[in-house]
Amino acid sequence: MSANKTVLTVLSSALLVPAMLMAPAHAAPAPTPPADGKGQPPKAPAPPASMSTVGGASLGQPGTQVNLLPGAPALPANLTGRSWIVADAESGEVLAAHNAHWRLPPASTLKMLFADTVLPGLPKDRVHKVTEQDLDGVGSGSSLVGVKEDHEYSVHDLWLGVFLRSGNDAVHVLSAMNGGVDKTVKDMQAHAEELQALDTHVVSPDGYDAPEQVSSAYDLTLIARSGLQKADFREYCGTASARFPGRQEAGRPRDYFEIQNTNRLMTGAGGISPYKGIAGVKNGNTTMAGSTFTGAAQRGDKKLLVTVMNPGSGGVNSVYEETADLFDWGFAAQGKVKPVGELVPPKSADTTSQGSPAQSHENNASAAVAGGGGIGTALGIAGGAAAALAGGAIAVSRRRPRGRRGRPDA
Repeated sequence: MSANKTVLTVLSSALLVPAMLMAPAHAAPAPTPPADGKGQPPKAPAPPASMSTVGGASLGQPGTQVNLLPGAPALPANLTGRSWIVADAESGEVLAAHNAHWRLPPASTLKMLFADTVLPGLPKDRVHKVTEQDLDGVGSGSSLVGVKEDHEYSVHDLWLGVFLRSGNDAVHVLSAMNGGVDKTVKDMQAHAEELQALDTHVVSPDGYDAPEQVSSAYDLTLIARSGLQKADFREYCGTASARFPGRQEAGRPRDYFEIQNTNRLMTGAGGISPYKGIAGVKNGNTTMAGSTFTGAAQRGDKKLLVTVMNPGSGGVNSVYEETADLFDWGFAAQGKVKPVGELVPPKSADTTSQGSPAQSHENNASAAVAGGGGIGTALGIAGGAAAALAGGAIAVSRRRPRGRRGRPDA
């Protein structure tokens, strides 16, 4: 069993549900694209004039949707993401959004849907010997954790490879254990539809660029919210570093090597400051998608989800910087804005929370525990304190949303 390091968060079991009435949102001006080398803004693609209205009519409008009440902070300046959303993780209220239903390539954030779909059916202590066929179809240039043919891995190890290193090799092995890639893609699509993530079209289980593979900031946030209600999902997405099995030779102890989470808001890699209260969830980056990220964080009893897709400037770090800015705004704005929509419940409307709150080391940024099992992550949607090389976990308890179920546009 892999040893993993996590920073754990105490989650409040009872949060006040604000009785906030929906009001028409106004569309704020879209952010100005960064200038090119000649001082002229590049021509950026425009969002569709009409998008899905799942979660509320305002969310189907292009541009920024926000309803600021007196005393509310202004949205961060210079946001360049093509699409983003800030939502209360438990009530599901959308505090602000920008092109929330724009269908865009998701990159490895789609692995959240893969995990939420496949993880419940595979016991974490099950051991699998990898075959050559298991690794068929892993795309050229894919992110890999280092899974090797003819070596044995536990399901627990493989999920750490998926979440920490975004390993497409681990995804393909788990897909094989689930009955194959084709079956897994169908399972994921069915689960997306159950969650009412209706912008999402699945082509590959790992998020590797593929024609017509799309999702949206709204859908990725719905998916993260669902995943965070599962204890094992919370553990894996909130793990900052772990030992992963290496070479396996007869008569010799197995080698292990350390892997670290590619979520820079958790680890502080690349010059990004770790975000206090971060608990995951998943980042991604491909040629078609640019940088994408869905994160969950907690301050006190406030739990937020933020998704940012394809920032237009700043390189790899911009998706983390813009996410952190939106978290800061969201924590300051809660109770000072009227929601512009909501995260709808699954079709089954099962709002039962799964898993239990994790323990807190929020005041000890260097605290980390090593060990196997699911103690590491409770992000269901609550945030753990994060320090360099130390991740956090939130447990999200989905409150029963107000209003009717969403539906696709006619």
